[in-house]
Amino acid sequence: MAAMDLFGRRWALRILWELRSGPLGARALLARCEGMSSSVLYQRLRELTSSGIIAQSTDGYELTRLGTALSHALRPLDEWAAVWAQEQEREGEEPTET
Repeated sequence: MAAMDLFGRRWALRILWELRSGPLGARALLARCEGMSSSVLYQRLRELTSSGIIAQSTDGYELTRLGTALSHALRPLDEWAAVWAQEQEREGEEPTET
């Protein structure tokens, strides 16, 4: 599976975002990703695990070395999104959720 195909799947980046601060169990991930079904969560966890981006440990799911590197690569996008949201607020518009 190509990386962009994996990251383009619904909820994949959100799961990675939630794991950036440390391991989380499946229930905690599901609670943080309001609106995601448990079947989708477990499918994404399987895909991200088989891709070597996350791993399951005794503490739950966590980023691997590759996943941590990806997290660092996504940081500029997060910074850009914060600037974009501020610009939208200044213009009196609500930023749309992705």
